[in-house]
Amino acid sequence: MKRLFILNVLLAIFVIPTYSQGNDAPKNQVIVIETSMGNIEILLYDDTPLHRDNMIKLATENYYKDQIFHRIIKNFMIQGGDPHSVGAPKGQRLGTGGPGYKIPAEFRANHIHKKGVIAAARMGDKVNPNKESSGSQFYIVQGQVYTPEQLAAMQSAGQRRPFTPKEIEIYSTVGGTPHLDGAYTVFGEVIKGMDVVDKIAAVATDNYDRPVEDIVFNIRLK
Repeated sequence: MKRLFILNVLLAIFVIPTYSQGNDAPKNQVIVIETSMGNIEILLYDDTPLHRDNMIKLATENYYKDQIFHRIIKNFMIQGGDPHSVGAPKGQRLGTGGPGYKIPAEFRANHIHKKGVIAAARMGDKVNPNKESSGSQFYIVQGQVYTPEQLAAMQSAGQRRPFTPKEIEIYSTVGGTPHLDGAYTVFGEVIKGMDVVDKIAAVATDNYDRPVEDIVFNIRLK
């Protein structure tokens, strides 16, 4: 019985994904998303270490090689990270793939869904009440600009916690997707190539929001 217990412990150790590098992870790490429409540089936040370290791990392993942005909605976001998208035939519906694990949510009040942030996609609340993130799928926010009146209406409808004055300023000038705050983990932001994000967000898509023409990308560390 004791040997069986030890074996189970060892098995548990080996099947738990090693996506966290902890204190050994580089600070202020930048990743480069090389796309067929130009490059996007993203600074990973150090106060979301689980998501930061996981992205570093996957980029180092070339996990994102030749994937495509499989879901694009103009004035909302561009999404990628499904390994099933590599070489997927045109018209195939995508969005279910991943590395086989999830990441605990890392919500931070100082990281909102302003235009240009990168956040983790996830399964819905009914099957994922803890709001755990996909192990690889992400989206970059394009969003839109909201008036203070629209933000006040959103708050009154209970769609979001009360906005701070700074958040109102950001969403009414820079823009974003404020209704997603506190529901999906934001773990970085675009520091170069937002024009590329805008170009990608403007492409023609099919009924599944997949681009008619594939937009291939790779992710590497800078």
